Amino acid sequence: MDGVTPAPSTPRIAFIDVDGTILEHGALVAPSTVAAIRTARENGVLVYLCTGRAGGDIHPSVEAIGFDGAITNGGVTARTGDDIVVSRLMPPAAVERLVAAFEAHGIHYFLQTDDEVFATAGMTAMVRDFVRHIQAQDAAEGIERAEDSLSGLANRTYRDVSDAPRDEIAKAVFVSTEEEGLQTLDAELGDEFHIVPGSMPLPGGSNGEIALLGTNKGSAIEIVLAQLGIDAADAVGIGDSWNDIEMFEVCGTSIAMGNAEPALKALADRVTTSVADDGVWNAFRGLGLV
Repeated sequence: MDGVTPAPSTPRIAFIDVDGTILEHGALVAPSTVAAIRTARENGVLVYLCTGRAGGDIHPSVEAIGFDGAITNGGVTARTGDDIVVSRLMPPAAVERLVAAFEAHGIHYFLQTDDEVFATAGMTAMVRDFVRHIQAQDAAEGIERAEDSLSGLANRTYRDVSDAPRDEIAKAVFVSTEEEGLQTLDAELGDEFHIVPGSMPLPGGSNGEIALLGTNKGSAIEIVLAQLGIDAADAVGIGDSWNDIEMFEVCGTSIAMGNAEPALKALADRVTTSVADDGVWNAFRGLGLV
């Protein structure tokens, strides 16, 4: 890796997804990713997390890298330093409508606040089954991972959704055992909610995440850019999931990870290598940020 390059003459800012972009399998961070983010910041580039995770659910190894701000819960909340510049929580009535739809269709789900993730019993069991499936695949293929890369997910516990404060809900994540589950929710709730397909790789007929209509990574980025006085043309967005589409649309340069689905790669300006193959470093290097 090269040394520090001169700071750019105009302000630059990068928004980086977490799972599948910074993190592999929920816990592993490539050393080159840490180097890329820290070197870019030394070069005067602002670097923001831009994730579907709750702020309180960001892995400590990611937090330790150091960032200038964060967009969390898929655009519901945005922080510049310690200042909250975006907050679009669901009204309690909207939460009740959402939960009623999940329950009516037998759909497993998480409810996320800014600080915590709550789960149905079925969702917790599904996450654990999925992790065990990945671990069995690894064993069959002779793949060895760092000790905490999957074990944390396999043993993780969540508070029940009944404990979730209805006036603090930011978004929901769901898994339906029916292939048409996502389409059913969209038909019933699309007038009030933004529904994103396939945001997490769990088994089941369909899965995704839900926030208030108009709430996404892109809408939060627009507010952050306006607050900072930075042109969207000088913004870079890097991600691998369908909840990154609006980020790609807003940022002047969009970069899909090598591990993203082909259809998502087709929407990006550039494609870098995978999360485990120095994807963030190569993306930053290609843009002259490191």
